[in-house]
Amino acid sequence: MAKNYFQFDTLSLHAGQQPDPVTGARATPIYQTTSFVFRDSEHAA
Repeated sequence: MAKNYFQFDTLSLHAGQQPDPVTGARATPIYQTTSFVFRDSEHAA
């Protein structure tokens, strides 16, 4: 198997991360969703 050579950006992004003890995930997932709380429909518009 070939040895992986990661670039600086990848190494710095993942430095010090430990696997999640519950899910075993190696990196924090990116959730491309969001929620906002609005006072009323006027504020949301």
